[in-house]
Amino acid sequence: MNMNRIYLFFLMLLIMVFNFLSSKDFNHSSPTRTIDLYKIKFFEEKLSNGLHVILHQDKTYPLVSVSVLYHVGSKNETPGRSGFAHFFEHLMFEGSKNVKKGEYFKYIASNGGKNNAYTNHDETCYYETLPSDRLPLALWLESERMFHAKVDKESINIQREIVKEEKKMRVENQPYVKAITEIVPSLLFKKHPYKYPIIGFDKDLDASTETDYKEFYKTYYVPNNAVLVVSGDFDINEARMLIKKYFSSIPKGIMNFKMKKIEEEPMKKEIFFTYVDKNTKVPGVFLSYRAPKITSKDSYVLKIIDHVLSSGESSRIIKNIVNTKQIASYAGSFFDTMEDYGIFIIYGLINPGISLEKLTKIIDEEIDVLKEKGITPYELEKQRNYFEKKFISDNYSMSGITANLSHYYLYYHDANLINTDIKKYQKITIEDIKRVANKYLNKNNRVRLYNVPDNNNTNNK
Repeated sequence: MNMNRIYLFFLMLLIMVFNFLSSKDFNHSSPTRTIDLYKIKFFEEKLSNGLHVILHQDKTYPLVSVSVLYHVGSKNETPGRSGFAHFFEHLMFEGSKNVKKGEYFKYIASNGGKNNAYTNHDETCYYETLPSDRLPLALWLESERMFHAKVDKESINIQREIVKEEKKMRVENQPYVKAITEIVPSLLFKKHPYKYPIIGFDKDLDASTETDYKEFYKTYYVPNNAVLVVSGDFDINEARMLIKKYFSSIPKGIMNFKMKKIEEEPMKKEIFFTYVDKNTKVPGVFLSYRAPKITSKDSYVLKIIDHVLSSGESSRIIKNIVNTKQIASYAGSFFDTMEDYGIFIIYGLINPGISLEKLTKIIDEEIDVLKEKGITPYELEKQRNYFEKKFISDNYSMSGITANLSHYYLYYHDANLINTDIKKYQKITIEDIKRVANKYLNKNNRVRLYNVPDNNNTNNK
């Protein structure tokens, strides 16, 4: 396999892994509004059953974007019952009391729309975009999913095999993925459920009963654990009446959802692990650091550090390690932000004749420069401009606004951050960069994983 093919393959792989770890956006289908940035206006209310509703009216296009964001992910699972949240992402398309098997997608597609869902450690989201006069259909379908989802033995058995096959395809038979999604988190976290993979373990899915799944559904997929957002071309008062029509009769869940954060003891030394990967042909280094929660100021600083290190050809890791020194065929970083902690990963694939130890040493030298000198004023201004542009871009699409409103409410309890969050990036200084790099990007706060080929595997020869 030549270096260009390795580069392209690994680039596609990392995009897939990043989406699998933390797919928090669904800006995929709505046309963007070619108008100047303006303040996003919205209406909020909470129904008597606890469902939080956010409505944003925009009559630019005859479309509506609808999402229901449930505050449940793999973090909420118990030992021996992993993969439930991801399983329900699939199961809740199986049908309901009034929606026949397989008809969720048919209803939306036949009415000119698109729909999908995703799950991560902290949340599960169902969303659709469709013509604005079909808003009642979208709300009805989501209310059916919330109250009448088909959680029976037949549906469970079908989805169990689908999920196991998905894991085989996306994790077990792909290079590097198992290392990133299973092994690194299990070493980085000792107590917190972030140590478990989102997709779960086959043995847990096989051992779980119909009763287990029904209890999980009744506990977490309830109005007082959800945020409903509608954006687009609709009348606010009509939408409120429709939402009350379809959702107000759904009973409130009985659980107190103020989950206490499970605190990890500070790491005291680097954890080293070598993973022999039957799918890998090119050895790789993955330096994974325990990082702060998504709402922390330091999390915003780490996002800038991430972009300085590996966003574009002029970024430090790509320029110095890949292009100039040619130590790695591909290298970079990514920051997976989560509700309680984050994971900051710096990675690289070695070039022929280069050892994993040498690549690690060169990466550490780049980190040391960051700790000592921070970044240049030019780099800081460039990153401020990048995040300002991204902030504007995210709020230019209808589905982007829907996603941002739901996430700002879920994690910050303040949907108006959709208008003000950019100020946090604008206030970041070079001293902040140095402080955060020294606080988190330390050897005693990381897992150093070497992902190496299985030399006994004839497919790798």
